[in-house]
Amino acid sequence: MATIYEEMRAEELDAAIAELEAEVEKTKARGLALDMARGKPSPAQVDISRPMLDLISSGADLTDEGVDCSNYGCFEGIPSARRLAGEFIGVPPEQTIVLGSSSLNIMQSILIHYWEKGVPGYTPWSKVDHVKFLCPSPGYDRHFGITADLGIENIPVRMTEDGPDMDEVERLCASDDSIKGMFCVPKYSNPTGITYSDETVRRLATMQAAPDFRIVWDNAYAVHDFTDTPDELANIFDYAREAGNEDRILGVASTSKITFPGAGVAFFGSSPANVAEVASTLKVGLISANKLNQLMHTRFLPDLAAVRAHMRKHAEFLRPRFAAVERRLEEGLGGTGCATWTHPHGGYFVSFDGPEGSAKRVAALCAEMGVKLTPAGATWPYGKDPHDTNIRIAPTYPTVEELEAALDVLVLAVKLVSAQLVREARG
Repeated sequence: MATIYEEMRAEELDAAIAELEAEVEKTKARGLALDMARGKPSPAQVDISRPMLDLISSGADLTDEGVDCSNYGCFEGIPSARRLAGEFIGVPPEQTIVLGSSSLNIMQSILIHYWEKGVPGYTPWSKVDHVKFLCPSPGYDRHFGITADLGIENIPVRMTEDGPDMDEVERLCASDDSIKGMFCVPKYSNPTGITYSDETVRRLATMQAAPDFRIVWDNAYAVHDFTDTPDELANIFDYAREAGNEDRILGVASTSKITFPGAGVAFFGSSPANVAEVASTLKVGLISANKLNQLMHTRFLPDLAAVRAHMRKHAEFLRPRFAAVERRLEEGLGGTGCATWTHPHGGYFVSFDGPEGSAKRVAALCAEMGVKLTPAGATWPYGKDPHDTNIRIAPTYPTVEELEAALDVLVLAVKLVSAQLVREARG
């Protein structure tokens, strides 16, 4: 589809660019300072969890089904927290470990474990020549950072409306045993907002791969619905168990965007063998995680039904923000051919694509006009978007008014850069 600027004659294009440049200068003069860079809950969202802080006091009962939460012990997590973890991840409670606040830290610890010690019965990944990980892209930059830090090669795999391109995933995994794993955000994926189809989940669980291949199943947005028609995600453990591949799946989740970011509870769930193996390493450096925090959380959110009720309160804040994104982008760029974007039913992001070669220039121009975006390229391994098109929009933190102002700046930048690219292409 051609952009409106590609259909203009030279003098029309020059006039359009001059008009857009004048708008940019006016916007710079406004002195905006707006941030759409990271997916953080707004302060009002965080405040709805404040009542949780009143549940643990000096006079409170600090036991959970016989476990003294005020002392050492119970490395795997208190019983109520393990039940909640099992509901989040889709495994029995005894196949979970409840740790600190960071699921990212859990992922890093597990991959370091395999890097140093290997999957039981197999060579440590650090001793394997040229270890690789598949990275659905656009995807989550911090995932890519964990493997890159270990010296593992990140291989991008194109995202589709059903999840990662499974034809490509299956081809790569079947032909290359140096591919040892894959990152997945299966529900409301970061940043596209898509949910993996049942068929994609089945193929991931059952496909041919190296025997020590592991899928990091980061279900960060498992309950982050904000529409009346939430997406449904199949339980990958059911498929993997039937295929004899339960060890393949490393499930993680947390309450970071449910209660307090950075002060929540993080969960790990996998096969019995994986849980025992991971625990054997983590126990060396951890007697037990913060059980008082676990107790406070499960008294506030005792089960998944309570979590979903709490998330409906979050949705009241999220719906108008995502509606503002859709409205402002459609009003500003609909029918121009200059951009496409996703329309998620939940999660924290919208994935935006402009013309080829535009993303870095758009982000830089937005910064000049006072709007901070996630760095262009961040949604691809090593920050290298092969077509320089993708920008992750994070609409959750600003007020609706601030968000609309930031989106107007984005629209202006996309229009100007799109027009400039056409003129440059014409020489």
